[in-house]
Amino acid sequence: MIDIIKKELTIYTALLTLLIFLMHPDLLSEPTIRLGLMQEKDNYMHPLLYTFFVYLILYFFRAIFGLVKKLIGKD
Repeated sequence: MIDIIKKELTIYTALLTLLIFLMHPDLLSEPTIRLGLMQEKDNYMHPLLYTFFVYLILYFFRAIFGLVKKLIGKD
């Protein structure tokens, strides 16, 4: 069970990092400005929420793929 949680947290963290840098490439060059904007708008949670929705979509596709793989493997 702990291995599953570690695996899913690793996937979620990698997805969060990927989405952050895809949506806000200025974090690499000027991180203090981006953090200042987040403080002004008080929107610290939106990266986590967006990542959660994308994670749910990916989890759905992984579940379907796993089900299909199980069905094909029964032959």
